[in-house]
Amino acid sequence: MLRISAWRRMATFFFIVFVVIVSPVSASAAEPMILAVHPYLPSNELIQRFTPLANYLGKKIGRAIEVRVGSDYDEHIAYVGKDQVDIAFMGPSSYVMTVAKYGKKPLLARLETDGNPLFRGYFIVRQDSPLKSLTDLKGKRLAFGDRDSTMSHLVPQYMLEKAGVPLNKLAHYEFLGSHDNVVLAVLSGDFDAGAVKDEVFEKYAKQGLRVLVDTPYYSDHVFVTRSTLAPGMIQTLRNAMFTLKDTPGGREILEAIKPHTTALVPAMDADYDNLRQVLNALGKLGKTD
Repeated sequence: MLRISAWRRMATFFFIVFVVIVSPVSASAAEPMILAVHPYLPSNELIQRFTPLANYLGKKIGRAIEVRVGSDYDEHIAYVGKDQVDIAFMGPSSYVMTVAKYGKKPLLARLETDGNPLFRGYFIVRQDSPLKSLTDLKGKRLAFGDRDSTMSHLVPQYMLEKAGVPLNKLAHYEFLGSHDNVVLAVLSGDFDAGAVKDEVFEKYAKQGLRVLVDTPYYSDHVFVTRSTLAPGMIQTLRNAMFTLKDTPGGREILEAIKPHTTALVPAMDADYDNLRQVLNALGKLGKTD
């Protein structure tokens, strides 16, 4: 009887040790990884776009991946820079500013659209607008997206300055948060022109928009990961992204991210050097706030 009680006490002891020590590790391992996306479109739309990719990558690494959308670009940059998310989809300017402030992050892949890993943006106006050039924007109202958006602010501002139309020569300008908001503000007549990336213009073009001026091409959006992620996991994620186009259902996953996306391809930090020149000219790098 005493022997049985002793065994019971030992069994209880080892059960407690398992619950206290082992269970938290297992729970931690089961927590989903985070795929963070900057809010260039409405949050619900971005979650819908990126969830198929998150599910695909989760199966490849044997761990759930959850899509989260930042409240703004600054928050997104801070979370990525401080390694507080596992994977991140970044606009080119956000990536460059992250590197300038926090140092390089492991690159996973960049978007390729119609076989091209570059993209561009447009200054847009209503179809019936009399405006014909950037110089015509003097004294006009201009809509931007987020302050840190590549094609909805930074590259357009650089082009305006080169054309002799700095922001103080506009009658009014405003940051509306997202590309969609810019389009809607121009269509409604609240602004004379706006700046958006190519994908968003194509989405709304038939509703009465036309291109005023297009931007040069720059390296497309990029996926990065936190610096502390295991090298083997990083390589697994890269391989999964590079082979996605050839897997069953892969094309649909790519198209969900952005129409006409044909692949996720290798990326190098140097791919963004020409954009660095733009941001340097605008005084946007080396921020400490």
